[in-house]
Amino acid sequence: MEDFEDLAEAAPAHVRLEFIDGRVRTKDPLTVEDFEELERRAPETVQLEYVSGKLEVKALRDGNHTSIFMWLLRLLTQSRPELGLYPSTGLKTEADHKGRSRCDGTVARRGHFKGHGEWSDASGILMAVEITTRCRDTNQRCRIDKPLGYAAVGIPVYLLIDRDSLTLTVFSEPKEGRYRRSPSYSWGSTVELPSPLNMPLDTDLLRQYAG
Repeated sequence: MEDFEDLAEAAPAHVRLEFIDGRVRTKDPLTVEDFEELERRAPETVQLEYVSGKLEVKALRDGNHTSIFMWLLRLLTQSRPELGLYPSTGLKTEADHKGRSRCDGTVARRGHFKGHGEWSDASGILMAVEITTRCRDTNQRCRIDKPLGYAAVGIPVYLLIDRDSLTLTVFSEPKEGRYRRSPSYSWGSTVELPSPLNMPLDTDLLRQYAG
């Protein structure tokens, strides 16, 4: 609630916010331009996204979330040292680049984001990564809206590390705004990431982060 009050106070005068059932919402339709202005003014403790025309607040990361990110970073560094896993990157997503997603991680060549602004074009992104958190919007945002948003801008792979179902879902082969493939694997499996990553993920260690 304190974060909401700080956000509401910082919001542009024409952006009216409300806090309903634990969610931050806008009283009026929100444009991309209004969202970006709101995001620039937001307190450092609040991370915002604009997904499917709605204002979304990213949940705070806990220790297991951070540990899972580091697990993926280590594997990527070992298998593909020419690539980087960039945390909390802002991407322009969805049709006509109308979405603004704050990815838990994006994979691209080292140095890719040099000179980019707050919200980067998705060109050159090889994989988007989301690690679910314990919040009520997770199902709609991570499992439904974000696959559509990432596929729409042609991100080759979207990796969803799901802490509720203890699975990894690998979305790939984007075509006409949708991923054609989305197999899921239980934690503990060896998962092969498809092109352009072409690398295995030994997920056995993930089981210690099931809480």
